[in-house]
Amino acid sequence: MDNVKLKSRLGDKVQAAQDIEAAHSTAETAMTVNDSHYLALTGNTLEIIRSNLKNQPLSFDLFDVVKSPSGGSTVFSVPGLSGDEAERELTGIVLNYTTPRAYWDTPDPVEGTPPVCMSENSIISQDGKACAHCPYNDFGSKDGESGAKACKESVLLFLLRPNSIIPLLVRIPVTSKGRFLKYATRLLSTLTPLSSVVTRITLTRATSKAGKPYAVFNFEAVSALNPDEAARANAYARQFMDIVSSSEMVPELSEAG
Repeated sequence: MDNVKLKSRLGDKVQAAQDIEAAHSTAETAMTVNDSHYLALTGNTLEIIRSNLKNQPLSFDLFDVVKSPSGGSTVFSVPGLSGDEAERELTGIVLNYTTPRAYWDTPDPVEGTPPVCMSENSIISQDGKACAHCPYNDFGSKDGESGAKACKESVLLFLLRPNSIIPLLVRIPVTSKGRFLKYATRLLSTLTPLSSVVTRITLTRATSKAGKPYAVFNFEAVSALNPDEAARANAYARQFMDIVSSSEMVPELSEAG
């Protein structure tokens, strides 16, 4: 066999190997783009949401809400199709969060009662006043004994779980607000968006200075999304929150409960 024919056959084999490698690469890329552990990140989810809502607002009462358990319990009560379900941990993608605060002129408002004053971001109140200068933001303003503030602070997470296209709302009390913001800052230090990691939320029991038990929230990044899934999660977070913002849901975020 002459050199020309030998080079031709070798060239054919190299090309065939490259074609096979390219096919595998294409298949892997397609799998990355089309397959996701999160239902909301596949297909035309946002179009379905907009179509089903038909100009109706995505109001607060349409979301399932998880509140901080009382009595120092370390188990979440999560709304489900068959009623509330007990779960030791919540895992998902934090699409976004708000930091509402609200003041009621009664120490024990009835659940669902709107506040006298509220703020979407804990910085400026709804009537344009600085929260930092408000007397109800002072420690001890609640009762003069516990050191608590009369104006109630919290964090509200939009937690997207694998098998749902509507995020679960997780209300974090002021006692764990700093812990969440510290977690978010740690991600920020490595330029990691909240929506590009899977976050696990658990509870531990603690006791106040007055001897009352309460639940402390813990936050942990258990895995990072691959670049494609992270990009889709970031896009979904922005567009979903646009839908939420357009529904004027903010005044409802701080209802008593």
